[in-house]
Amino acid sequence: MLLRPDGVDLARWREELSGKGVPMDLARFAASILGQQDCSASKPQCCVLLDCSASDSVAATYPALMRSGLHIVTPNKKFGSGPLAPYRELREFAEHSGRSFMYEATVGAGLPVLSTLHDLLLTGDKVIRIEGILSGTLSYIFNTYKLGMRFSDVVADARAKGYTEPDPRDDLSGLDVARKVVILAREVGIPAELDSMGVQSLVPESLRDATAVGVDDYMARLPQFDEEMASRAAEAAANGEVVRYVGCVDAEAGRAEVVLKTYPAAHPFAQLSGSDNLIVFTTERYKDRPVCVRGPGAGAEVTAAGVFADLIKVIRSHPRG
Repeated sequence: MLLRPDGVDLARWREELSGKGVPMDLARFAASILGQQDCSASKPQCCVLLDCSASDSVAATYPALMRSGLHIVTPNKKFGSGPLAPYRELREFAEHSGRSFMYEATVGAGLPVLSTLHDLLLTGDKVIRIEGILSGTLSYIFNTYKLGMRFSDVVADARAKGYTEPDPRDDLSGLDVARKVVILAREVGIPAELDSMGVQSLVPESLRDATAVGVDDYMARLPQFDEEMASRAAEAAANGEVVRYVGCVDAEAGRAEVVLKTYPAAHPFAQLSGSDNLIVFTTERYKDRPVCVRGPGAGAEVTAAGVFADLIKVIRSHPRG
């Protein structure tokens, strides 16, 4: 890591990191930042940690870093979807200490998903249901997949175009979507836990072990399972519906899941194209015409915009002096 009291020259950061960098130590990082400015309880606006990693170990330090005086801004889903007890403790500490925990970009990158949900709740609306196509990869796959196509060919096409992770099982397992659903569920008061939530994996059970089945072997064997998806698509088409992979939060039943579902052709999910995300909020206020948030839910630029917006909110809500 690079500690520079006078700031980092972005034009030379690689060179400076190579020449003056020190081993990663977040406690030392916090002490360095806090030592540069007055980040006491009376002036909590000064110091912000932006965690743009996907690291479990970094996320685990949030409580200690916030207690030391830092605000937290992050697109890292690991803490918000991690064990419930420390999550609740951090949220409570933030509320009573004046610190900020900002995580808009954990769901939908730069899309105003969580802020829309927060505003609905803040103004007294009651959430009935949240449904979302929360993976750009799976959005592209199911927007592309049509009756008569081989599902394995669509997955291969998505991989060739760079929509999937190097190992498509990382997308098709549903784990990334599940993390976002846990975060959404907790916002409406459901004590969701990742390891106890229903998640329908699209990876055949016999192909899930990446150590036993390499990526190339997985792609070669995937066509063996095309018939199962073709049958599902044919049944949906016969009813004038389409198949979509969605995250669902049933606020009234207190249940959350990630599942393959069918929707009528007139539903917003059926109208989606490309790799866009789409989140639908059905509430008491918006019961007949739900609130929809649509757009790119991944990518460096839009994610950076979401993180930057959160940083601006922290600065504006904690003015100096």
